[in-house]
Formats: sequence, structure tokens, C-alpha cells
Amino acid sequence: MDKSVLWKLSYGMYAIGTLDDERPTGCIVNTVVQITSVGDPIIALSMNKDNFTYEAIKATGKFSVSILSEKTNQNIIAKLGFSSGRDTDKFEGFDFMYFDAMPIVKENVCGYIAADVLSMQETETHFVILAQVSDAMKGIDFPPMTYQYYHDVIKGKAPKNAPTYREEVAKDRYVCDVCGYVYEGDLTAEPENFVCPVCKQAKSHLKKQG
Repeated sequence: MDKSVLWKLSYGMYAIGTLDDERPTGCIVNTVVQITSVGDPIIALSMNKDNFTYEAIKATGKFSVSILSEKTNQNIIAKLGFSSGRDTDKFEGFDFMYFDAMPIVKENVCGYIAADVLSMQETETHFVILAQVSDAMKGIDFPPMTYQYYHDVIKGKAPKNAPTYREEVAKDRYVCDVCGYVYEGDLTAEPENFVCPVCKQAKSHLKKQG
């Protein structure tokens, strides 16, 4: 089987918000799709079983979707996507608000969806969560961020529990000492005015590992 064919499927970038008791928590996913449009629409969300946000959604029965735009601050993706809500306050450090009692990213987002869980279908590594949309609200009029844009333009990576994770050959690794962004490849080939794509700090903040 040539699994690279699956790379041709299109994906977006979404911030999922829910509650851990009263504490806001969430994560970044790239798989949210609309299933029905009649009445209150139904959407499907794919989430790894090991994700703490899944545990919180299972407990609350509700979640929000912030549809990220190409203008979304990349620090938000780094904070929500590459740390665990088990030991991190995911929404600390950037503006957020509540929509239908669920936390959402406040700035530079295309739109918001609040949803109530209907069912969860288990697969080997992920749960597919079917949910009914309880409310929706427009955001900014700007192109939504696709996974391809995140991967090709921002040079972002997918964590290992993401369905789009691709195992890559070993490369030199440089870690930003400001935000923790990981650059893989030949940093010396980048121009001197190259900056960290997440926090926009100078090239000198990327420190070689190993």
C-alpha cells in the first residue's frame, strides 16, 4: 500500500477548546469535517486516544472549534499543539474568550463552532467524535489556514499523535530557546535574516541539539 497517496487529502488547522472541570484546556487538530447540514449540523472530529483534550471532552460532552486563519499567531499553535493539558495551562499567554461556555481563541480566527457530543467511534489510535453544532459565529474575513500552508509555508510539523504525522529521515535539529520551535535541516543554508517562524526571533535563538 502506498500510504503517501493519503497525503493528497486536504486538511485544515483548528484549535479545539473544552473544560477540565472549570479550567480551560484544548489542543490543535487538523481533522474537523461537516457531516450534515439539515437542522443543527453534525460535524466529526478526529482525536488521538492519548490526547488529554479527548479525556476532557468525554467528561464534559462539549467542545469548541476555532477555525484558524493564515494570520493566527503561531505561538498559539505551538502552545496548544506541542504541550499537554495534563500539566500545562494551554490558554495562558494569549487572548481567549468563552463561546457557549467553551474556550475559544480570540484573535485572527475565521469562525467559531460550539458542539455537543453525540457519539464516539473508536479506531486503533483515534476516536472519531460525532457532535451536533449548538452555535456558530463568524470571525475575520481571511483565508483559513490549511495544513499544507502550515507545513509548506510556516514549516510546521505534526506531532506523532496526529493522523498526518510523517516519519522523516534524521536531520540536524535546532530548537528555539524562546518558544521551543524545532527546525530540522541545514540552518546554515538559511539567510542571515531568517527568523523563527513561530516567535519571529532571530536565527541566533535556534540552538543545535546533539
